[in-house]
Amino acid sequence: MSTQTQSVHPASSRTKGNGSITVRQLRESDLEVADSIFRTAFDTFTGVPNLFGTRDYVHTRWRTHPEAAIAAELDGALVGTNFITHWGTFGFFGPLSVRTDLWDRGIAKALMEASLDLFDAFGTRREGLFTFPHSPKHIGLYQKFGFWPRFLTPILGKAIGPQGDRVPYTLYSELLPDQRESYEDAAAEMTAMLLEGLDLRREIRSLQQQRVGDTVFLSSGSRLEGFAVCHLGQGSEAGAGTCYIKFGMVRSSGRSRLEFDRLLRAVEALTTRRGAQRIEVGVSMECRAIGEALLALGYRPGMIGVTMERPNGAAYHRPEAWVLSDWR
Repeated sequence: MSTQTQSVHPASSRTKGNGSITVRQLRESDLEVADSIFRTAFDTFTGVPNLFGTRDYVHTRWRTHPEAAIAAELDGALVGTNFITHWGTFGFFGPLSVRTDLWDRGIAKALMEASLDLFDAFGTRREGLFTFPHSPKHIGLYQKFGFWPRFLTPILGKAIGPQGDRVPYTLYSELLPDQRESYEDAAAEMTAMLLEGLDLRREIRSLQQQRVGDTVFLSSGSRLEGFAVCHLGQGSEAGAGTCYIKFGMVRSSGRSRLEFDRLLRAVEALTTRRGAQRIEVGVSMECRAIGEALLALGYRPGMIGVTMERPNGAAYHRPEAWVLSDWR
């Protein structure tokens, strides 16, 4: 059965005993409290007030895959959450957050145990995460569950001005229903070149259903050369005035740099078309060529994280891979 339609048992059917801590599936009625816990936890840890601004991770990820969102309760009160992103045979998790007055009480551990159960239920073969490279506490916790730090992963940004020559591109939102399926399949064929079974179809469809972004497709004749899954504006993972490329890739070939430049120009055109002024992307420094290309194109790093993977090795971030993906 396809991993895209596979039914799994919700986390609520598996209770994690740790005193009175219980882990269950996150409900829609929990989302406002969950969002508050998430924002307070990250603001407190980083010391940056309103760190995420108008970005929304909680509502968007719950709507993308409700069965993959889990909640920790202590004495009946919501005290922590985690979100699993399921891209076929690959999965990552986060943001994992716990109420600040209850840190170091075993809640994160209980959430991690339930998260690994969900990865097993989804049938993922490799898993990853994005965390703070300067935090031994975070890295140590995830190492206990088999995740190992790999490469630094900066979030790069660039202000976008008036566009020059236009690049032909196709938007998922403008395709007819039967055309959408064809483009989804072509994207899945491309991602399978990075990792067998890697599949972004759920992510592509969810952006359209939630109206929080769009997917840009770049073709040459009848062949798909690249695509970018983009969050756009307030209420998305990008935030107001911003386009965030959550995942993007072009084929690895002698033309990769040229096609990558064309893909970014297409995303820039979409960005200005939707009234945004900035693009953000995340790239693992393991993907050396694409990192160098972004710097040459004027993108500059802001936040810097580190990716961790289970098992210890590259899932699809490799030196020759032309892929944007940061697992925040």
